[in-house]
Amino acid sequence: MENSKRTVTCGELTKADVGKKVVLNGWVSRTRDLGGLVFIRLRDRYGITQVMVGDNASDEVKKIASSLKSEYCIAVEGTVAARADKDVNKDMATGEIEVEAADIEIFTASQELPFSIEEVRQKDGTVVVPNEDLRLKYRYLDLRRDPMQHNIILRSQVAFATREYLTSKGFLEIETPTFIKSTPEGARDYLVPSRVHPGKFYSLPQSPQLYKQLLMVSGFDKYFQIARCYRDEDARGDRQPEFTQIDMELSFTNREEVLSTTEGMMAHIFKKTLNYELPVKFDRIAWEDAFDWYGSDKPDLRFDLKMQDATFMADLADFNAFKAGASNAGRDVQRHKRSGLKALVVKNVADKYSRKQVEALEAVAKTYKAKGLAWMKVNQEGVFEGGISKFYTGKEAEICSKLGAEKNDLLLFVSDENWQLACTALGAVRKQLGKDLNLYNPNDEFHFAWIIDFPYFAWNEEENHWETEHHMFTLPQKQYWDTLESDPGAVKGDLYDLVLNGYELASGSMRINDPALQQRIFKIVGYSNERAEKAFGFLVQAFKFGAPPHGGIAPGLDRLVMLMCHEESIHEVIAFPKNNLAMSPMDECPSYIDDAQLEELHIRCVEKE
Repeated sequence: MENSKRTVTCGELTKADVGKKVVLNGWVSRTRDLGGLVFIRLRDRYGITQVMVGDNASDEVKKIASSLKSEYCIAVEGTVAARADKDVNKDMATGEIEVEAADIEIFTASQELPFSIEEVRQKDGTVVVPNEDLRLKYRYLDLRRDPMQHNIILRSQVAFATREYLTSKGFLEIETPTFIKSTPEGARDYLVPSRVHPGKFYSLPQSPQLYKQLLMVSGFDKYFQIARCYRDEDARGDRQPEFTQIDMELSFTNREEVLSTTEGMMAHIFKKTLNYELPVKFDRIAWEDAFDWYGSDKPDLRFDLKMQDATFMADLADFNAFKAGASNAGRDVQRHKRSGLKALVVKNVADKYSRKQVEALEAVAKTYKAKGLAWMKVNQEGVFEGGISKFYTGKEAEICSKLGAEKNDLLLFVSDENWQLACTALGAVRKQLGKDLNLYNPNDEFHFAWIIDFPYFAWNEEENHWETEHHMFTLPQKQYWDTLESDPGAVKGDLYDLVLNGYELASGSMRINDPALQQRIFKIVGYSNERAEKAFGFLVQAFKFGAPPHGGIAPGLDRLVMLMCHEESIHEVIAFPKNNLAMSPMDECPSYIDDAQLEELHIRCVEKE
């Protein structure tokens, strides 16, 4: 072939191109040899084009076509021809045409594949997905599969739309260091030894938090970065050692501006990439309400199944388990004044749920440390039956009225002295019911919500001291400044989480910019002046030179794209992720380092016993 460079991609030819001479480059998706007539599906990231090698082709081209196998990388020169009406493939963008090959060049052959690149479906219609470690070992092949191509392309589009929106709003994209000072931020740091400073280590950033605050002190009032972050923590579906966040910070701002800027950015991203319209304003739910209603600070709001306070039921019967939860409001150290007796009314399912199925729900509740899951049904006569119904016979009218229950409803209860535990356990049941009963609103594909008014401090039972719920640079809400030390449990922070479909998508807060207030927070969480100076002295020092009020947020890019793709793991939207052991089967990292390198870094490895 005289010129094998492509003139068009495999996804762009239409009937309007009939008669054109073209050159295609791509991978052989599949071939069909009908004896003298060979059809080749040629694929690149733009699409698929059918190539036909017929009677008019030379013997050499026919010979090459007959030798082709899956994933051979080839060039095809030929003429665009219209398919006969009966042969039009309406499922392909290029289905009205095919390319009649005049010449074929094989760039490289492919050995037998470890798994199929083409989608394989079982008889019931489910797609067969290769084992994840096998996919990660041959990730370069896995990335050729249509779902992965779609996900990675969407990720690129989301990143571009992010830059497009924020730049239009006056934000500057500024890079912060990858080698930084190790500071306590919750998870373990990844450490990098310094060759020229023996015994000293750099840390890979868990986030650009301190540096973006320093940029505010520097006068760059609107900063963003699509930032790589690193945390040495146990991996799970939506976490891994290295991840990416859309990091933002603003000066001379308030919570309302940060939230509205984020809402505008999300609306732009979804419209630009998915042509999906988001509401102008997202729901806003106080942290305590989120737990009280949904049992989580990251509720899935695509279905409307709200938990209720069932305190009144403790006085209707001599049922001790309910009395314990109902009597505990306001006793915990963080001053939560709500009852630990919670109810769920599941509409019109009583006849569908067997005792065994209810016991499966109880197992979910117990996973979250509930002592049990009490239940009863409202039968077709409006009478309670099953479970704890014997305690409430004759009380149907009052209970159904207060809980909004009707015939054929299933009533579920969790009671515990710990309000948050009761909420969390029944919230897990709520989430399971959403899946089991497919309660999701089909017209509410992406449901965003803000969770606000978080507790500033959390009590560490094991170590018997206060910790910050978010991080130590979060601004406490102003009405609590005078009582920070005297009543930490009542303090609420000026912080906020963005939730999407039951996942925490972003965390952010207004920041402390007063050195004296920052020192008070350090002291409450047990940081001595010396320890605070050692860890964060450079930031506190900067605040002494006229730090502006500032705040920000950091949506997780991996998690955002995962949800936009309706995937369940961020592995599906990262080009080269680690597995759940924080390893890469493809390049076998982490790997051992030879003794010469270790000696140069002044490091000695000790074998684990």
